[in-house]
Amino acid sequence: MHTKINILFIINPISGGRGKRRIPDFIDKYLNKEKFSPNFVFSEYSGHAGELADEAATKNFDVIVAAGGDGTINEVATKVLKHQKILGILPLGSGNGLARFLSISKNLRYALSIINDFKIDKIDTAEFNKKCFFNLAGMGFDAHLSAVFSKDKKRGLSGYVKLGFKEVFNYKPQTYQLDIDGTAYTRKAFAISIANSSQYGNDVYISPNASVKDGLLDVCIIKPFPIIKLPLLGYVMLNRKAETSDMVEIIKGKNIKVVREIAGAVHVDGEPLQMGVEIEASVNPLSLRVIVP
Repeated sequence: MHTKINILFIINPISGGRGKRRIPDFIDKYLNKEKFSPNFVFSEYSGHAGELADEAATKNFDVIVAAGGDGTINEVATKVLKHQKILGILPLGSGNGLARFLSISKNLRYALSIINDFKIDKIDTAEFNKKCFFNLAGMGFDAHLSAVFSKDKKRGLSGYVKLGFKEVFNYKPQTYQLDIDGTAYTRKAFAISIANSSQYGNDVYISPNASVKDGLLDVCIIKPFPIIKLPLLGYVMLNRKAETSDMVEIIKGKNIKVVREIAGAVHVDGEPLQMGVEIEASVNPLSLRVIVP
């Protein structure tokens, strides 16, 4: 008789703007119980998923599953990486950027079948001023929008888009000093994203050829543009054309330093933080074990 794998599902009850209280019953129905011994817990506040993962990793859990969006994945994966455990993903967020890159279906039955198959791969992780990220981190307009959105009671894509249209008219680009693997650049930018994978989420691609397997980060510089060109920028990202667009510049590297004009908002896997004028980002190749299709 083989030993079952202890697996913990950490469920964010508010990710994606939908209730999740019936998720444990659904998992219980479709998870392979001959292979796994499941446990379930709900996070209750920002940072709680990370605390739960940290505690689980010191106990007898081999696999810890983040059931939520990119922010929940960030909290859980940071602790999984620290303790060298195995990460599972159930995409329950509104964007699901990393899950989409890894081809983990938003259909929970299919996502659970991936966990049941238990194929494990290693992916790159990254740091942004010593804070781990797995999908994207950045500064500029998208960070400003994340900060404003976090104060809004309404979650979900439609609220985010409405808020974006409201904020974009008043946002002023900054000038950034960049050092990418020892080469200096000065760029005025609407936003700068450091991409480990290819998209923000919802199939909005900031760096279509970025990969969590290449040992590199993509520095994606969105240049200042007249508001009339905003639909064009949307078209470029939805059609995976950022790398060929004159609105976006992408520079690949391993060690990135950024000095901006003023301290303020950044985002790390979509979650807003405040940081100073100096930002450092680096990649840690093939450092995280993840269950993939």
